[in-house]
Amino acid sequence: MAVENRSEHVSLAEKFIRICKQRKRGKKIADSLGNELTGAGVLMRAMILRWLLARHVLDKDERVVGLLLPPTLAAVVANMALTLDRRTVANLNYTLSSDVNNSCLAQAGIRHVITSRAFMEKIQLELDAELVYLEDFRARASWRDKLNGALAAYAVPARLLSRCLGLHQVQGDDLNTVVFTSGSTGLPKGVMLTETNISSNVRAVQDAIMLRQEDVLLGILPFFHSFGYTATLWTVMTIDVQGVYHFTPLDGKQIGKLCKKHGATVLLATPTFLRTYLRRCDPDDFRSLDVVLVGAEKLPLELADAFEERFGVRPVEGYGTTELSPLVSVNIPASRALPGQAAAVREGTVGRPLPRIEARVTDLETGRVLEPGQPGMLWVKGPNVMQGYWGREDLTAEVIQDGWYRTGDVALIDHEGFIQITGRESRFSKIGGEMVPHLHVEDTLNRILSELRPLPQDDEEPGGPMVAVTAVPDAKKGERLVVVHTELPQSPQELCRALARQGLPNLYIPSPDSFHQVPALPVLGTGKLDLRALKQLAE
Repeated sequence: MAVENRSEHVSLAEKFIRICKQRKRGKKIADSLGNELTGAGVLMRAMILRWLLARHVLDKDERVVGLLLPPTLAAVVANMALTLDRRTVANLNYTLSSDVNNSCLAQAGIRHVITSRAFMEKIQLELDAELVYLEDFRARASWRDKLNGALAAYAVPARLLSRCLGLHQVQGDDLNTVVFTSGSTGLPKGVMLTETNISSNVRAVQDAIMLRQEDVLLGILPFFHSFGYTATLWTVMTIDVQGVYHFTPLDGKQIGKLCKKHGATVLLATPTFLRTYLRRCDPDDFRSLDVVLVGAEKLPLELADAFEERFGVRPVEGYGTTELSPLVSVNIPASRALPGQAAAVREGTVGRPLPRIEARVTDLETGRVLEPGQPGMLWVKGPNVMQGYWGREDLTAEVIQDGWYRTGDVALIDHEGFIQITGRESRFSKIGGEMVPHLHVEDTLNRILSELRPLPQDDEEPGGPMVAVTAVPDAKKGERLVVVHTELPQSPQELCRALARQGLPNLYIPSPDSFHQVPALPVLGTGKLDLRALKQLAE
């Protein structure tokens, strides 16, 4: 994988300092709790917290430090404080169980977790680490700390401050963060992302959607999500734009108010979250939005239509994975195209690869590189490819070969370079000797059901996907499809006939007795379908 030369690399912390001083007295970040900070204010608080943590809490040899905070100003400052102290940050997933989080802590050898008492009372996790409460530091900051913080933020030149902190010694391949995977198919793995991984992805975002000084990014994705960490934390911290944060992406009414109050122009979300905003936000709330970029799951065209009709901005789809820092490709709306160029949007695809990122497709069985238009395994190469999985060189070697990362996603790349995701390797079943894609059956069923479902009333929850497809072992055919679903407007027999009318082969059509009703489909905190829990339900 590509690594920047030392002479070219400017650390993320150095960029953060420069941007804070550039926007010294201008608003830099805000959150839904009513807090606002200028560039100098962010830097001053980060410097003070850095000193306090180093003096009272963290050992000099402590490499990885945990953070357990929702996206708020406190979380931004804590992430910056640890990075200024040249520590590796691990933002933990507070939607997962104590056991899973303790597995993450053990993997990375994390001894301290920075959090807040108020937040811990809400999430009720029991962690095998020493908890450090931010509330306790308010009284510990002396007048000298505050004075030195003010001098660092307002008076000391950026270059001198960076050298005093040793930030000029940071290398491109130094570890910046450990991001634990969502665990949708098993226990989370610790993805090691370097300085180059994050900075190259931020640069690619900037090059792709042409961020401007007047842009305001709406930060609703948690920082334990790689998209949230790179795009709504570090993009804001290293580019001259503003960021506004809210602690949960599902709180549509508050997010709408926050967007309207601060004039947000860029929203990064998932299709699941957009469905909530359709029902919970007024058209005027999102009037300032210019770019709505979604990932993590497929964007249905009917959802894009409904969002555009209500808010006047059409969502575009991108693609990425945690192991790729995370962005790989994106559709670029007309408002962000370069002068004289047309919009680079092809609906039904996840766009073209970002600058300096390559993609290719290989045959699932032979590994042969395929021509455009042929589906196969998607591989990605570029400076965004992770360093590896923490402590799992064996798993790293399985997915990274000659700098190319094997995504596990089945895709095709058309003649103009647009990538279309057609399935996931783990979401195929071999039935009767043929590979049957779960995603194709699932999308067809959800499309049929969306046409049958009545429009929700204003006080009803927005409708999301009603079915998910998985598979269980079968003695005769090897595997059989199982449809896990919420309450349906038609019987399984009627839906099977509808699938046949859509032209699906018989092997793709589940039997009526393979439908299983549940109160709700299992979803991870990132908005993705929980494939592991789905399979357990089916079994």
